[in-house]
Amino acid sequence: MVNPSGAGLKPDPADLLCWYDRHRRRLPWRALPGETPDPYRVWLSEIMLQQTTVAAVAPYFARFLERFPGVEALAEAPSEAVMGAWAGLGYYSRARNLHACAKAVVERHGGRFPASEEALRALPGIGDYTAAAVAAIAFQIPAAPVDGNIERVMSRVFTVEEALPKAKPVIKGHVAGLVPPDRPGDFAQALMDLGATICTPKRPACALCPWMTPCRARAEGLQETFPRKAPKREGELRRGAAFVALRNDGAVLLRTREPKGLLGGMAEVPTSAWEADYDVGKAVLDAPLDARWQRLPGHVRHVFTHFPLELTVYFARVPAATPPPEGMRWTPRAGLADEPLPNAMRKVLSHALDVPAAAPARKGRKAAPPDEAEPA
Repeated sequence: MVNPSGAGLKPDPADLLCWYDRHRRRLPWRALPGETPDPYRVWLSEIMLQQTTVAAVAPYFARFLERFPGVEALAEAPSEAVMGAWAGLGYYSRARNLHACAKAVVERHGGRFPASEEALRALPGIGDYTAAAVAAIAFQIPAAPVDGNIERVMSRVFTVEEALPKAKPVIKGHVAGLVPPDRPGDFAQALMDLGATICTPKRPACALCPWMTPCRARAEGLQETFPRKAPKREGELRRGAAFVALRNDGAVLLRTREPKGLLGGMAEVPTSAWEADYDVGKAVLDAPLDARWQRLPGHVRHVFTHFPLELTVYFARVPAATPPPEGMRWTPRAGLADEPLPNAMRKVLSHALDVPAAAPARKGRKAAPPDEAEPA
């Protein structure tokens, strides 16, 4: 029996699209009504927005377009330039995959993104969500992308009781059953906008929602209890030491991390291993060169996706003629802004040298699982 309030009715895509036509967000990567979406912009924005907010991405997106205006320019760029432009956004595997994907598009597809979900999924760094989003938004293919906002909207409308992430296939099925064949891109973006502006995690504005009537969670007064989520497991705290060496000519000692793994390819000050049982009392044994190392008061704390980190910072001044240890380099203090330093390392430099730390990338709307995070 259908609830007299309307809950239980199938939500009408036309109602959502009517709302979207009046209230759509103006975003730098989004085509205006009547414009043809640029697949490069759509793809770039979707990669950047994974686990990051719109507000945090907007300035990075503008700088990326200025520096790499098309997929060919991005493919031809040195990896150091790409990582440097990405520094501060977090989840650095995205930047590595972004560069690899651009090269693949040029090499395999002549510089044009393929117009099918299957072909898009075959490109580096593009999973089910991104393939569906680019297919729908850039090529008007009836695909069903599901990001964090869409998960929230659909789990409330249909009261999906199963907890995330196991509920993802159920939610995707609900989305696929509603995609209008004539406006799949607008429908996907409308769902994203609805979740970002109306169907928010806390205190959703149900009275303004175009799907208020058929929403089952709203009818039961349980909006804020959806989506259901499995308990989050906290990672074990790791500790380590970071060594900030400053030459008398103002240069700072840096090195580049291995290309794969956590913060792969990024720059860092030399550090010890990061271990749960790290013995800070013996930290000077891990110093990169002989110097009068001074332990600075306090610690630098940072949180990655799978574990929190606490670094004890050591500082030393060395003569201007000091050569860099093997695999390391001296970077002028004025050039630190151009180095691909992750936020954890910017915090260390700020602690030791009062170098301004970049604003951390924050968790946001996409639900793609990254390999590292830099939340506030």
